Amino acid sequence: MNEVFAPAALGPITLRNRVIKAATFEGRTPDAVVTDELIEFHRETAAGGVGMTTVAYCAVAPGGRTDRHQIWMRPEAVPGLRRLTDVVHAEGAAASAQIGHAGPVANAASNRASAMAPSRMFSPLGMRPMKVPDVAEIREIVTAHVHAARLAIEAGFDAVEIHFGHNYLVSSFLSPRLNRRKDQYGGSIANRARLAREIACAVREAVGDRLAVMAKLNMEDGVPGGLAVPESLQVAAFLEADGALDALELTAGSSLLNPMLLFHGDAPRREFTKVLPVPARWGFRLVGRAFLKEYPYREAYLLERARHFRRELSIPLVLLGGITELDTMRLAMAEGFDFVAMGRALLREPNLLRRIQSDAATRSACVHCNECMPTIYTRTRCVFRLDQRPDSVGVGSADDGKEVWA
Repeated sequence: MNEVFAPAALGPITLRNRVIKAATFEGRTPDAVVTDELIEFHRETAAGGVGMTTVAYCAVAPGGRTDRHQIWMRPEAVPGLRRLTDVVHAEGAAASAQIGHAGPVANAASNRASAMAPSRMFSPLGMRPMKVPDVAEIREIVTAHVHAARLAIEAGFDAVEIHFGHNYLVSSFLSPRLNRRKDQYGGSIANRARLAREIACAVREAVGDRLAVMAKLNMEDGVPGGLAVPESLQVAAFLEADGALDALELTAGSSLLNPMLLFHGDAPRREFTKVLPVPARWGFRLVGRAFLKEYPYREAYLLERARHFRRELSIPLVLLGGITELDTMRLAMAEGFDFVAMGRALLREPNLLRRIQSDAATRSACVHCNECMPTIYTRTRCVFRLDQRPDSVGVGSADDGKEVWA
């Protein structure tokens, strides 16, 4: 327990322990800015004992959101974010902003801006072709990440986590399935990794040691022709050699094609069908079983893949996936991982870490049903927590966003 709950350095900052609240979209920003509900969400998590909580998700551009209700980093968002970080700091935790561009996962209809992909694709969310950025537009994306990181400093964040996973924009550039470009950003893994490296280096140059800089990297996409562990290891080695990052958080799966590889446990197909609008509901009934695959839950279910990265790299690594018990945290430390990240278990019990510190035998109440996943459309929560029912904020549907958080 001492190793898990002792202070630990993350680049230029020190966390009070080695447990990070993973980025899980909160569904509490109806006007794309911070609300009191969002602040309370992270205050409760910080009070529960994590070393750092991650605000998810802070898009670097309005078209980089999965829908228009998400925060995008602009001056108008800073005062609210500053209030949030002040509250988190008062509870003794650090605060991280997850920054990135959703790329092909963005909902163009909701954002009223074209979704973006490395190569020609049709957007099933926006029902229109996606924009393929040229080199000049790629430079603008890099600059947007720098601008977002600078605003994170102004907002009082201790760290930024750059999103290189789940087939968001940078992840889609890494994928041989999605990236069929013929220029310097396509083809070889060195070319496909170019955007990730440029963003990481540009952000580090801009923030220096004023922020810890992390990246969330897919170990594999989990789809035929997608990024797999051997190439992801090469990407990680490039990023380590560049020296721009303080840590890598290892993840897996595709929000576009195979989200359950990240989650494991039950696939909440019936629950998703209930919240989708009629046209999407019909389509989901046809493809839902293929889209939401089932992977049996076990503790530390991404550990086997992550071991490859720990053996090959010296950069600090964050283990994600099935971290709910002290024994699992100890295992991660014994395997050489520097931090662990928790998501669903803290939705169920924000005070879980305090309970574990009081009693090492504590077990999480999370049953891995994944019914929290569809609640992103009404307010992300554990459905078994009666105090987090969405009655006070209204219930919407997963349409283009017009009524989702009405």
